[in-house]
Amino acid sequence: MHRHHSAPENTQELLATLGRLIDQALESIRVQQARADLGMALQRHMLPAELPDFPGIRIAARYSPSQDGLAVGGDFYDAFPMRDGVAGIAIGDVQGHGVEAAAFMGEARASLRALASVTVDPGEVLACANDLLISLGCDLFTTCCLLSVVPESGEFSVARAGHIPIIWGTDGGDSGISPDAGGVPLGILPDQQYPVTRRRLARPGYLVLVTDGVVEGPAYPIDEGLAAVSALVGAADAAEPGELAARVIEVADLTGHTDDAAVLVVRYEGVPGAGSP
Repeated sequence: MHRHHSAPENTQELLATLGRLIDQALESIRVQQARADLGMALQRHMLPAELPDFPGIRIAARYSPSQDGLAVGGDFYDAFPMRDGVAGIAIGDVQGHGVEAAAFMGEARASLRALASVTVDPGEVLACANDLLISLGCDLFTTCCLLSVVPESGEFSVARAGHIPIIWGTDGGDSGISPDAGGVPLGILPDQQYPVTRRRLARPGYLVLVTDGVVEGPAYPIDEGLAAVSALVGAADAAEPGELAARVIEVADLTGHTDDAAVLVVRYEGVPGAGSP
């Protein structure tokens, strides 16, 4: 005859406690997933569905989301008309992840667009955007690189706020990293100045803007990442901008980085008699 033995009281209490902890863990996972879904929806909504072309300039972008599904980042890119037919081209990377980063990314992108209607000087745009973002009282900041290009002359100006430098290349196979001066990221210190470098587009070729998820990670120092992108740009051989952007975003797979990655490729046809980048 078998007798039924009930679990000791302390065992029953332990099982009840484990059950409550499991329920709490599942609820936490559901909340995190909901926040991730919201962040990704915000991010998709705030990135441009398509990028405009300008006379003699074509632009393409590629974006790769974080490898961690819950770590929605704030990488952004944009292209828009500034005053007097000047083309504005921007890329940036918000510090942090989640809904807050995605929302801050939208605020930064909207600030750049609004200020671009007032001035074509990228340094002035970044300085004003910096003060505007600080005034919002957020604890986040963003790096940014902003170009203004005059399509008719090939002249362009660049200002950087803590962002990765531009990689340039020509159809003749030359390429390099543009060592332009920069300032601090946007949203940290008020009343900042952002130096502007002015150049002229020459032979047909590319300007390539990336976020750090493309060129830097645990398995890839940033110098190696930039060199890899520069080699791809130099070997592009008049490829379509979308095709080159797709090649460049693949460099992110080599870095071991779990962050977002964004690439913006500017293809220009060149202006006779202009100097080199």
